[in-house]
Amino acid sequence: MKSTTTCASAALLLAVAHNPATTTLAFSPSSHDVRSPITLRSQQQRKTRHTSLHLSAEAVPTPSNDDSTSATTSALTKQQKRMQQIRKEGGIFAINTKLGALNPYAIYYGLVSIALGLVWFVALTFSQLLYKLTGGRLDKKRRLPVFFSHVWGTLLLLFTGSFPKVENWNVIQDFHKSGRKAMFVANHNSWMDIPFLGHTIGWHNYKFVAKKELEKVPILGKAIKVAKNVLVDRTNRKSQLLTLKQGMRWLDDGVNLCTFPEGTRSRSGRLMPFKNGAFKMAHKAGKPVIPISICGAANVMPSYWLFPMKPSYNVCKVVVHEPIESEGKTEQELADAVRDAIIEGLPEEQRPLLTTDQ
Repeated sequence: MKSTTTCASAALLLAVAHNPATTTLAFSPSSHDVRSPITLRSQQQRKTRHTSLHLSAEAVPTPSNDDSTSATTSALTKQQKRMQQIRKEGGIFAINTKLGALNPYAIYYGLVSIALGLVWFVALTFSQLLYKLTGGRLDKKRRLPVFFSHVWGTLLLLFTGSFPKVENWNVIQDFHKSGRKAMFVANHNSWMDIPFLGHTIGWHNYKFVAKKELEKVPILGKAIKVAKNVLVDRTNRKSQLLTLKQGMRWLDDGVNLCTFPEGTRSRSGRLMPFKNGAFKMAHKAGKPVIPISICGAANVMPSYWLFPMKPSYNVCKVVVHEPIESEGKTEQELADAVRDAIIEGLPEEQRPLLTTDQ
């Protein structure tokens, strides 16, 4: 039996050596399996490759329902937090829309604004027609559309209980009496800043220095164009130079200018760095700058509300500062002095984290 087994094993080895592809040959003379060493090594290598492929497949990240669920939950959480904030600010009847948040007061404010806006639009169209018929020879400083715009803003603040408290208003009144013209500069973190600034300047001719994108805003865009306000195209260097000349020309012609030197609304509510265009106009024209601090406007109309959520009366305040002369100062010194004055009039939550540009 022993010799038979030895012969069989020798035959098996010869067969494997003659045909290396054979990896599963086995001989069982009894109840035990006898396999060749080459066969065993081949099987072990195959198992190793199989295990390696299995582990590699596990290592490759595949999209899972947990990931998508996590993203959806995160989005829902963000929306829920925003809704909680809106309800906290605007009451239990506040809702959120694609255009912005609304509550009953905001809807009322919007209706009043639109109703008055239709009358404003007709008045602006009349002004436009008048200038076209007269070839621009009548009302060369475009006082008429500014008057109509001021009427709209005043009535809107009146009917909605939104007049802000104005501190040091006598500074502007005394300045108007002197017959001089100036650049009015204010901080900006809400749409309410625009009617607040117009109300503070009063019934005088003034032009806004504003970004060109505002031309697309219904009615307001028409008012800006008809009154020949100064528009800045921030993507066009040539346009910026023309804007500078236009602003200086208005100041030389006896028309006030007003602007928000941050260039856009502050989303955080804190004062942002200033752009130098406004100060360049005032400095080159030799005109003073009157700093104005607008306090609490974002408390009645944050950036994510479509219209104000509550009246501004007893909530918002405008602080007027003494005029700062541009003569005897560099542009940077003028800008720094104006910025310091505006910061001084702001509440702590609206001041920049650092007193220098961030």
